[in-house]
Amino acid sequence: QVRLVESGGGLVQPGGSLRLSCAASVLRVSINTVDWYRQAPGKQRELVASITKDETTDYAGSVKGRFTISRSNPKNTVYLQMIDLKPEDTGVYYCHSARGRGVEWWGQGTQVTVSS
Repeated sequence: QVRLVESGGGLVQPGGSLRLSCAASVLRVSINTVDWYRQAPGKQRELVASITKDETTDYAGSVKGRFTISRSNPKNTVYLQMIDLKPEDTGVYYCHSARGRGVEWWGQGTQVTVSS
């Protein structure tokens, strides 16, 4: 059974940094696209960053230059390094992957709160 387990969230002051981790089981991050989404209170879930099997990355405009998605194939883990965090980055961050035909997997989410 595919599992995606996020960790690394927490409370940080504006301008601070966090690194989120998404540890995958069964699914191999080296041959699947893995995404990070976030959902702020009262808002829809939005795509933040993606990394393909070829390690092509893509970012939402609001995080470009501040967030970096990467992966470790031996650890089968995808990371989201976040710097210069802003209050509007607050939300629950989810790891996601999909195989088409409606088959997709989500992690349980990790809370990121940016506040002074």
